[in-house]
Amino acid sequence: MDKEFIKELIKLVSSSSLTKFKLKTKDLEIKIEKEIPNALATPEVEAKVTQKGEFKSEKLLPPAEDVETPEEKLHVIKSPLVGTFYRAPAPGAPPFVEEGDIVSPGQVLCIIEALKVMNEIESDVKGKVVKILVENGQPVEYGQPLFLIDTNV
Repeated sequence: MDKEFIKELIKLVSSSSLTKFKLKTKDLEIKIEKEIPNALATPEVEAKVTQKGEFKSEKLLPPAEDVETPEEKLHVIKSPLVGTFYRAPAPGAPPFVEEGDIVSPGQVLCIIEALKVMNEIESDVKGKVVKILVENGQPVEYGQPLFLIDTNV
């Protein structure tokens, strides 16, 4: 095995979804392992070694913030099913609601088409439509936020 072959193996493993790779021949064994970064993990502990050989560690934590963002005060209307989001009852018709409209419980906000069935999505609260989070005609997933409603009106 030459260096180019080993370099190519490393490139292939790096660009693939593999986390471990092992190649064993009668006279050679190659192991390649890569760490998967965990975006949801807590910050790592940074370790330092002092001159006396003592182990010191410092925990790095992000600063705590108790600031409440405006989105935390808003009610989120989520998609109850997978399908296609429509703001209006028909092409060319006015949308059910616009940003800034006041809605009541039971008022239709949009339609989600699933398996050629049009499902009306209704508001479950009274409030002001602050933001429409999905574009007309876009696919939506189950539980995907569709609208932000300010209930403090």
